[in-house]
Amino acid sequence: MVWFKRRHLIIGIILILFINQSMKATEFELSKFENFYNMIEFLSGWFPLNMEIFPDMVVESLDTLAMAFLGSLLGLVLALPLSFMAARNTSRFRFLYGFMRIGLSFLRSVPEIVFGLIFLTALGLGPFPAVLAIVLHNVGVLGKLISELIEAADDGPQDAMKSVGARRWIANLFAILPQIWPNVLSHYFYRFEVAIRTSLILGFIGGGGIGQQLFIHFKIFAYPSVAVDVLLIMIMVVVVDFVGSKIREMVI
Repeated sequence: MVWFKRRHLIIGIILILFINQSMKATEFELSKFENFYNMIEFLSGWFPLNMEIFPDMVVESLDTLAMAFLGSLLGLVLALPLSFMAARNTSRFRFLYGFMRIGLSFLRSVPEIVFGLIFLTALGLGPFPAVLAIVLHNVGVLGKLISELIEAADDGPQDAMKSVGARRWIANLFAILPQIWPNVLSHYFYRFEVAIRTSLILGFIGGGGIGQQLFIHFKIFAYPSVAVDVLLIMIMVVVVDFVGSKIREMVI
């Protein structure tokens, strides 16, 4: 019991209190599973799948994939230079470092659906406002994650390049980026997966793609069509995960 200390007991009690309060706030009761058969009955209505809509839903899925890909890629392109300014070891000015950290926190704190609603009022319905919403949120998330990778990078290669006369930005680019690139790709493909799910939610507010079709099918109780939508969403996520892991293996 050498490992056990009084503070562990206090932390345990605080944790139990938080769990208890959270369960009360969320009405977490296992007794509600008494009506579990309702869910089974609901899911049984999904079969057989309505395969007649499959070709049309594939097209909608490609639209969703395009929104997620473009939103996450443009987010990465914008986040990369900003993350160097938001990292303590590469930002030239303390003011710039603080400003960028606050800016990235702001972008990260606003949900994509809020950005989407704001852009919809100016740009109208369609995938374009959804892409912009995904871009802005991804800049905040990827900027923070990449800046932390930069701060954790080894200073050795950077110092070596500076000692032979390399400019600061060249040293940052060629000494740090190769070190963190596999992890950057890992973060990017994770955000790509998240962007697919975000595109579905943005489809509910008129962003187009399979998310909008899923909302319509739920609204008209077309559950066999809902099953097709869910199947295609699962396929998209699996394919993105597979392609991302293969590309990461090639880079490593």
